[in-house]
Amino acid sequence: MSESKLPGWKSLPIGAVILNPPTSLRYKTGTWRVFRPVIDQDKCIRCRLCWAHCPDGVIKELDKEYVTKDGKKYSVTYEIDYEYCKGCGICARVCPAKAITMVEEVA
Repeated sequence: MSESKLPGWKSLPIGAVILNPPTSLRYKTGTWRVFRPVIDQDKCIRCRLCWAHCPDGVIKELDKEYVTKDGKKYSVTYEIDYEYCKGCGICARVCPAKAITMVEEVA
């Protein structure tokens, strides 16, 4: 086979990437994770690092006002879509405010 007839890199399918997270039933994780992240909204400083680093796009930024116990007002709230969360803990590790803790998944 001549070199010009070999398939090029552009013909290879994209692998190990979820192009539209979380949009498909086949990517649902259910409750098989061992730990799940929980966001303490009072500690959260809305820096978006968890949202940006989540490999599965399960952290949702909602236009939902939140007032902390100290009276600080935020116009956005972050929530986790547990249907797709795999419990990797990246969000908890990147959180500078330590607002996300990994808790054991209880069946």
